[in-house]
Amino acid sequence: MKRILALLLMLMALPALAEEDWSLLDVIDMEVQQPVEAEPVTTPEPTPEALLTAREDFINRIIKLGEELYIKADGKSQRAHYKEDIYVCKNFTVHLFNKNRDDFCIAEYPDVKLRIPNNLPADKCKPYYYGFYWQDIAAKDGNPFYEAATFRYDTDLTKAENLEKACEFMRQVQRGDYFQMSADYQYGVGAHSAIMLGYDPETDEIHWMDSNMRGGKRNGIRYGLVQFDEVKSVEWWAGTFCVKGRGATIFRLRDDIAYRED
Repeated sequence: MKRILALLLMLMALPALAEEDWSLLDVIDMEVQQPVEAEPVTTPEPTPEALLTAREDFINRIIKLGEELYIKADGKSQRAHYKEDIYVCKNFTVHLFNKNRDDFCIAEYPDVKLRIPNNLPADKCKPYYYGFYWQDIAAKDGNPFYEAATFRYDTDLTKAENLEKACEFMRQVQRGDYFQMSADYQYGVGAHSAIMLGYDPETDEIHWMDSNMRGGKRNGIRYGLVQFDEVKSVEWWAGTFCVKGRGATIFRLRDDIAYRED
């Protein structure tokens, strides 16, 4: 009889158990979720050279050729004496330009051959010294540059005030700028041309390339050193032309440089 009563009690408890949310069978039968495979991470492709603007490509080619001539010179000074010598400072910058110009034009004047203006004659530079002016050649006549910034020593200001202005002028330098100055400094006195590789604001320094800034004579013939990625402080550069009667100009390629169509 006792066994029958115990069995009845167990049967009466089953409906209550059935109402519970969880049971041992529920836990056993739960599906174990498989880990979801992550999507592969893709990194952007570098910008191909084909996406460079014509202006950027032109500047890259000029700088590349300058580096090649620097490597070829192998630290040895090159003749920079006669008017046809490409290692005279202005001749060097013009040579790099002329060797690369034929693939490019000013968009507005596609049939006009590009050219670099000559320096303005000395008698046209007064009251300043010769060396930091270019002749005024219009774009329609092939000049692809414009004056991005200028510095002229101002006798109404103190030396310190002029130097401050000269430093601010130099901080405007950009990669590919053609630089023209009349200087009186440790390497000599007179006109000099260079191509700027850029301004580093973290160090306040200028990077550039040129020829014949440094040099000397052998047997009466001038030889000049080819320089690439030379570095000097902004203040050093400013001091070279921050002299009464002297100054400098930054000439920059126009934004509308285009590829010349065949």
